[in-house]
Amino acid sequence: MLNEILRRIGVYRFYENYLKRQISRDDPPVHIALIMDGNRRWARSKFFPSWMGHFEGANIVNDLLDWCHELNIKVITLYALSAENLNRPSDELDELFDIISAKLTELLNEPKIDSYKVHVKGIGNLTLLPDIIQEKIHRIEDKTIDYDGHFFNIALAYGGRFEILEAVKRVASQVEDGSLNPRNIDSQMIENNLFTSHLTNPDPDLVIRTSGEERLSGFLLWQSAYSELVFLDAYWPDFRKIDLMRAIRTYQNRNRRYGE
Repeated sequence: MLNEILRRIGVYRFYENYLKRQISRDDPPVHIALIMDGNRRWARSKFFPSWMGHFEGANIVNDLLDWCHELNIKVITLYALSAENLNRPSDELDELFDIISAKLTELLNEPKIDSYKVHVKGIGNLTLLPDIIQEKIHRIEDKTIDYDGHFFNIALAYGGRFEILEAVKRVASQVEDGSLNPRNIDSQMIENNLFTSHLTNPDPDLVIRTSGEERLSGFLLWQSAYSELVFLDAYWPDFRKIDLMRAIRTYQNRNRRYGE
């Protein structure tokens, strides 16, 4: 209610313009990763069923594409569903899969995907997902494979340890068949076998997590070694453009030393 009142009287618009003057479009983070946390707690706080939290959270995605396009953010990676989330009750998973499937259909037909030239890719252990979701992911990947305006990665059934393990297995298979000398294994070889290997900038400059929790929960464990982390109290369905801009302002005010 308060958010709606502030929006109507123009406070948010005033604050948004204030933030625009504070952040530099010449030095935006190239790659932002978002841990979309708090959907169920948002729903409970409003006495709604859990699926409504996931539904409202999914609706943020379209706005996010607009915001990142406006703010010159090249790469967006969303942590939409962890591998551990698949252990939730079957009725909740069915509702969640329905929402994911509907959102993928929407993205397939979303004009801004074409106008912004958004390259969409699903990352994670996608074989754990229902066939219909896997099919829609492949369709949108095929449709956008030549786009390079923005890169939009959706992490589904994702686990950072699994990602690293699979990369190591692929490198080990090259050693096993004699095509690779173990002495030649380096970090770049591992990176070339991660889910983010299609990206020019696979390492997020900025990782944002909503809901007040302050941990990565296995998200992009290899890639986030030197990422700046920003934790927000807002639940994901309440995430606003000004929250994104505040996180970018925080990022730009930090001194990234990369261990030096």
